[in-house]
Amino acid sequence: MGRYVIRRLLQALLTLGLVLFLMHWLMALSVQVRGNPARLFFGDRTPNPAALAQVEAMYNLDDPCYDRLGDPCVAPFVERLQAYAAGDFGTTLRGNRDVGELLAISIPNTLRLFAFSIITLVVLAMVFGSWAARHRGRIQDHTVRGGTILVDSVPVFLIMLIYTSLIAVPLTRWVRGVFGDDAAIGQLFRPTYDVDYPWMTIIIPGLLLGTAGLASMTRLVRASQLENYHADFVRTAHAKGLTRGRVARVHIVRNSLIPVVTAIGYNFAFILTGAVVTEGIVQIPGMGQLLWNALLTTEVSIVITSFVIIAVVVLAVNLLVDLLYAVLDPRIRYA
Repeated sequence: MGRYVIRRLLQALLTLGLVLFLMHWLMALSVQVRGNPARLFFGDRTPNPAALAQVEAMYNLDDPCYDRLGDPCVAPFVERLQAYAAGDFGTTLRGNRDVGELLAISIPNTLRLFAFSIITLVVLAMVFGSWAARHRGRIQDHTVRGGTILVDSVPVFLIMLIYTSLIAVPLTRWVRGVFGDDAAIGQLFRPTYDVDYPWMTIIIPGLLLGTAGLASMTRLVRASQLENYHADFVRTAHAKGLTRGRVARVHIVRNSLIPVVTAIGYNFAFILTGAVVTEGIVQIPGMGQLLWNALLTTEVSIVITSFVIIAVVVLAVNLLVDLLYAVLDPRIRYA
C-alpha cells in the first residue's frame, strides 16, 4: 500500500507539472497573439513607454520570449514555480489585489457548495437506486428511473433561475413571517448569497446543484446492486436467517459501492461546471465566479492559479477514490 501511494503521488506531481506548463504555455501564446496584458493596468488610459515597461517588469511580463510567437517561455515558467513554492500567487492587473487573498475568500464558499452538492447527489442516488433495485420491474422502479431522468434533463442554470425568480422570494417572505426577520432560518431561502449567513444561504443552491447527474448515478446504483442480489454470498446470508434489511445494508450496499465511488470521483467535473453557473446566478463569491470574471478581464494570474487548484483537487479526489477501493473490498490489494 505504501509503495502504491508513493507511486501515485509521484504520478500526480508529474501530471500537475504538465498542467502547470501547459497553462503557462497557453498564457504565453495568448500574450504573443493578443498583446501584452500589462496595458490592462492602465484601464482606458494610454500609457507612456516608461510606465508600461515598469508595469511589465512588475508582473514578470518583460521577458523577450513574449514577443516570439510559439516560444514556451521556460524562464518565466521557472520563476512562476519558484513564486508558487514561496506562496506568492501574484497580483491582479486591475486593482493590484493579491491573488492569494482572493482565493482565501473564494475557496471556502466553493467548498461549502461542493459539500452540499456531493452529499445531496450521493444520498439521493443511494436511496432511489436502492429502492428501484429492491422493486425491480415494478411501478416503483419505473417511477424512480423516469423521475430521475426528468430531473436530470432540466439544465442546472434553468433550475437555478426558476428557483431564484419564482420560488425563493415568496418562500423567504413566508419563513420570515413565521420565524421573524432576524431568525437564521429566515435566510435559508434567500435568492442571493449573504456574507453574514455563509452556510444558510448556500444550502438550497447546493441541494439544487446536487441534482445534476442524478439519473446516471441512480441507474449505476441500481445496476450495481442488482448484480449482487442473486450472488452466492447473498443467498448464504438469507440461508443464515438474516433479515432482508440487514442483508441489503451489510452485504448488498457495501459490495455495490466500488463503481459508485468511481462515479462520484468523475462527477466532480460536472459539479464544478454547475458551480460556475450557480455561483453566478446566486452571486456566491466562490472559485467559479472568480474564474469566470478573470477570464472576462484577462486576469492571467487568477486563471492559471485557479486551474492549478482545480487540477490539485481532481488529482487528490482520484487518489482518494483508488484508496477507498481497498476499504470497501478487502480482497483488493495494491502492489
